[in-house]
Amino acid sequence: MQPSAILRRLRQRGASAVEFALVAPVFFLVFFSIIDFSMMMFANLTMQNAVREGARFAVTGQSTLDPANTTQQRYQAVLAKIHDTSLGIYDMSGATVTTWVNGSTQANGSTMFGGAGDLVVIQVNCSWPLLTPMVAAFFSSTGGKYTFSVAATMRNEAF
Repeated sequence: MQPSAILRRLRQRGASAVEFALVAPVFFLVFFSIIDFSMMMFANLTMQNAVREGARFAVTGQSTLDPANTTQQRYQAVLAKIHDTSLGIYDMSGATVTTWVNGSTQANGSTMFGGAGDLVVIQVNCSWPLLTPMVAAFFSSTGGKYTFSVAATMRNEAF
């Protein structure tokens, strides 16, 4: 090798580290932003499935729950079904549940889910925490959290 080629190679030795130091923050920001957006969509879809399962449980009059028994028992069972199906997202997102029967709000399941043929709507409002500062900046009006609402509407079956 010629001496000039050796000198050139020695001068290039630190260039890779400098280039990596310049590109890495942008790469990791984009990478973690993609993960954050993916988790937002996963949380939304998972909660949608959980609410649908809870609504289905509510309108079928499961044999494990006597509708003539206390309404709180049935309401708690529906909440438990939503909670169990949510894969932990229910707890992480601070979810709140609202139910309607034929258009009127049911306070904590006071009259429960109505009778046969009534429309039942279960809505869950969630607030998903974001990890990436740049993504959270887009949601600054909600405290850096992605807030979303999912609902399911079904007609009570005869039970």
